[in-house]
Amino acid sequence: MQDWIYILNPNKDTFGAEPSTKDTVRRLAHKDSELDLWLSRRNRMNPGDRLWIFFTSPDSEVAAVADILGEPSEADPPDLKFPYRVDVALLPGLTDALCGNPVGRDELELGQVRSVQKVKPGALKILLARAGL
Repeated sequence: MQDWIYILNPNKDTFGAEPSTKDTVRRLAHKDSELDLWLSRRNRMNPGDRLWIFFTSPDSEVAAVADILGEPSEADPPDLKFPYRVDVALLPGLTDALCGNPVGRDELELGQVRSVQKVKPGALKILLARAGL
């Protein structure tokens, strides 16, 4: 199992007509937990991997987590900017815990921020603890 950080950009990412805020994602975790997220490249994600959702605004922090449901697939219809999609399911209890005690960027050992990247071992310990795992 791999752990990934997914950068959620409120200027690019929306859920229907709703903005990609922590409150929106937390509500979706309890109401409609399955999401279809865009990817700029095919990552080696597999079903059962975890996706830690990093919010860029108003604070740079991880405040949600999801399970990856399937391997990334090509967008349909094709999208040149975001050619791949991945299906995930938000985890309500863990997302609640992270919203209450998010993990800031400085704790994640992030260098250059890419849309998706693997979680570093030191950061994973913090993420798991804050999520209650």
